[in-house]
Amino acid sequence: QVQLVESGGGLVQAGDSLRLSCAASGRTFSGYAMGWFRQAPGKEREFVATIKWSGGSTYYAEFVKGRFTISRDDAKTAVFLQMSSLKPEDTAVYYCAGRNNYYPGGVYVTTSRNYDYWGQGTQVTVSS
Repeated sequence: QVQLVESGGGLVQAGDSLRLSCAASGRTFSGYAMGWFRQAPGKEREFVATIKWSGGSTYYAEFVKGRFTISRDDAKTAVFLQMSSLKPEDTAVYYCAGRNNYYPGGVYVTTSRNYDYWGQGTQVTVSS
């Protein structure tokens, strides 16, 4: 079982940037995809971004397009979420997640129930 550990969260001001990291237990991840989700107080967990591990293609939620970038390292042991132009509404706990197996149709995985394992989350707070 792969263990994921997020880091990089913190308190920033609106307009600032932040880079989240997700380490996959120090081992190479060889699954289908990694994703980032977030959950604000009183709200459901929502999809932010995903990257297919083979090929590195990416897909984003509409509300982060142009502001956030998901990427992975060449050693395939970590995934990152570079966040810029942060807004107070981006305040949430951010989680990374991994999916082992191929997803039917080879499409991007954007629903939380289709991921196999999760990190513990890292808090991002954006002040106005």
